[in-house]
Amino acid sequence: MALEAPGAGKARTKNMVLRLDPDLADLLATVAEVEGRSVSDVAREAIAALVEARRKDKRFRRLLEENLARHQRLLDLLQDGQS
Repeated sequence: MALEAPGAGKARTKNMVLRLDPDLADLLATVAEVEGRSVSDVAREAIAALVEARRKDKRFRRLLEENLARHQRLLDLLQDGQS
């Protein structure tokens, strides 16, 4: 009996619902049509570019660190209340 690699058999993508303003949806569909690509492919590319831009954005990183610190304080408060 062969063993499957971790994650084997699982979907390689995740379905998500995305709500767009009708005009933006039309523009997205236009870009996809002109480029001969699917709307999903164009949206994935745009989202990947946004995520990559945020990775390099110092302001975003600072906000993320502040958010992490706030959550750590909340976790500490919850743990301090345990007996």
